[in-house]
Amino acid sequence: MPNQVVNGAMLTCSFGMAPSALTVLPVNRVQTEHQPAATIQDHVPNVNIMPFGMCTTPTNPQVAAATTAALGVLTPQPCIPATTTPWVPGAVTVQIGNQPALDNTSKCMCMWLGVITVTSPGEVSEQIP
Repeated sequence: MPNQVVNGAMLTCSFGMAPSALTVLPVNRVQTEHQPAATIQDHVPNVNIMPFGMCTTPTNPQVAAATTAALGVLTPQPCIPATTTPWVPGAVTVQIGNQPALDNTSKCMCMWLGVITVTSPGEVSEQIP
């Protein structure tokens, strides 16, 4: 069963070199185990989704430029998350502020083709039906 995701959940990106923590602002006023509960709309770069250390995807223009300058040797660059769409699919049967709740099976896409996943849902053990 999927678990509800809350503030402080650990995330990874398929092209990032370090994990990151999800930041959920308390705008919906819904808490699970004393932490703000996340929705699929908690995908804003540098607000909800923080950098993943260094980025290694050649589709990122900064990585591509640095790699070209290094004569084709992959040269990671600082991660700047570029998430423009909500998490999918979310927990469609559980609504928070008229949005599907975020569960630990959802994914978020970075525009540089990285796939962001939840590795730990946060301080929560509540399962979503």
